[in-house]
Amino acid sequence: MYLARVQAENFRIFGGPATGSDPGSALDLTLRPGLSVLVGENDSGKSAVVDAIRLCLTSNADFTRVTADDLHYGPGGRADYLQISCTFEGLDESELGSFGEFLTSLPGEAPRLTVTLRAEPFDADAPHRLSVRVRAGDTPLDGEVRERLRATYLRPLRDAEGEMRAGRNSRLSQILTQYPGMKEQRADDFKPAEDSAGTLVGILQRADHHINANALVQKARNELNSGYMSRFTIGQDTLSGAISIATTASLQSVLERLELAFAPDPGLTESTRHGLGYNNALFMAAELLLLGRESTSPILLIEEPEAHMHPQLQTRVVDLLQERSRGESPVQIVATTHSPHIASSVPVERLTLVAQGQTFPLRPECTELDPSDYAFLSRFLDATKANLFFARAVAMVEGDAEVLLLPALARAAGHSFAENGVSIVNVGSTRLFRYSRIFQRKDSVLPPVRVACVTDMDLAPDRADDKMAKGLKRWSDLTEAQRSELIVEKQEHDGGVVRTFVSNWWTLEYDLARASWPMATLMHQAISAAKGTTWPTAEDLVGIEETAATEVRKWREDELTLEQCALRIYRPLRVGGTSKPIAAQHAARLLETSGITSNDLPAYLVEAVGYLCGSTQP
Repeated sequence: MYLARVQAENFRIFGGPATGSDPGSALDLTLRPGLSVLVGENDSGKSAVVDAIRLCLTSNADFTRVTADDLHYGPGGRADYLQISCTFEGLDESELGSFGEFLTSLPGEAPRLTVTLRAEPFDADAPHRLSVRVRAGDTPLDGEVRERLRATYLRPLRDAEGEMRAGRNSRLSQILTQYPGMKEQRADDFKPAEDSAGTLVGILQRADHHINANALVQKARNELNSGYMSRFTIGQDTLSGAISIATTASLQSVLERLELAFAPDPGLTESTRHGLGYNNALFMAAELLLLGRESTSPILLIEEPEAHMHPQLQTRVVDLLQERSRGESPVQIVATTHSPHIASSVPVERLTLVAQGQTFPLRPECTELDPSDYAFLSRFLDATKANLFFARAVAMVEGDAEVLLLPALARAAGHSFAENGVSIVNVGSTRLFRYSRIFQRKDSVLPPVRVACVTDMDLAPDRADDKMAKGLKRWSDLTEAQRSELIVEKQEHDGGVVRTFVSNWWTLEYDLARASWPMATLMHQAISAAKGTTWPTAEDLVGIEETAATEVRKWREDELTLEQCALRIYRPLRVGGTSKPIAAQHAARLLETSGITSNDLPAYLVEAVGYLCGSTQP
């Protein structure tokens, strides 16, 4: 069986259920067997989902009590109750028998097990003291059953090295205690006459026997007793000390003396101390050692598995988690992450976007992505593009020049991408919709993420020569109605939070040069500076920029139109081999001190920036 659904009302960021015209903000997340990864920005609700599961179920590593701070606080004040439910489905015959009295089922549906935790203040005079009840259906859930449904939790800020050290009730001793076959190690099979032992307790007893037989230990013990402890004797009471490694030889005492650390490198006798990332990996390996072997429904909750790890190690960890979540004795894993590397390493259908207290699973039945989109994204959604899962707004563009220029153009238009949480994703092709459909839902609930696809018109101006046009249709080849239809075709995948912004004329660089005389001057300076194979010196740049500005002034004096000037300015990028990204770098640099405003920019870019930064409505 597996955890199929998590619901929460009035728990932290998640509010009450839907009532009437109020859609509510309660959590209702469906899960599948295997690996599920929650992605989203800070404070979006990812940790609240994980905590809802671990509060409702028993946690091996850590158990946190429900407190008044867990009650949702909204416009109407703090809620007067919270309720969390975890529903298990896919029970086999053995599990149906084990949990028979706790099961519920609807007509025509398979039985399921729903564990519900409800907490509310004892009374109005003690709002911070909560009464907590855990039930399955109408039946109180006892500790033994909850233990069989336990969830193992790895906190985000974990001291992996400390967790693996020896000590009373250490985490390693807890793990090894449950390891299959460990119970047989409780027997004391030490045979003094043969000086042999096979079980852990027997080995401890044998070691203790040899230590006590050591001449120096005996001498120290005798001196302790005869020289000191005998001085404390009163009447017939005799006090004496014993030196031992196990005052009570038990399996627990053996396991609590063990610690887990890295073995020495080959050829060395001592281990080199490793960093936080590798210790974190060792800790996760130890936790995975047990899961799936004995527990009824093994669930592993991991917050930020990427902690302290470099990207390549993150990828290896994800591979291990995916492998462990399927096959023989699979473990259901629910993880949260802020890492684009992990988000890009997990199949899109295994991701759930969490944004502003709402969850948006990316399974096929939930999104407008079609099967070919999932196959495409599995190949091309890399760590750079996976940045889109952590943004409040996403600008999807078709080249490096847009990536470099858009933030500077936004600042010129009076906006900041950084302040508004805007990420730029370069899809490197005209398949913008394959990525944008991630945010389009089959239900009516829209994710609070604005998506702007910025694309070219791809119609060559009539004055462009054949070398520049490169086989493209020209403006005069289409009627005004046909040009409008072309724009509609480029926007055919719009819907929900996704909008496509089409260039006014041709390409980004051409449209910038044609937008206004200040922008024509700036783009001519930038493209002129990008010519050649080396980056100009500061002194050379001044000369190049002054010459370019003078040329634009001369063109204006000669009464050339903006269209004619834009073609001259754009030509080196189109047919002269000048680098678009380098020209974009120069243009972004010049924009910082140019005094350019939104009035000087192409209208479609101003609209796109305004949409991304929230100044225009979806």
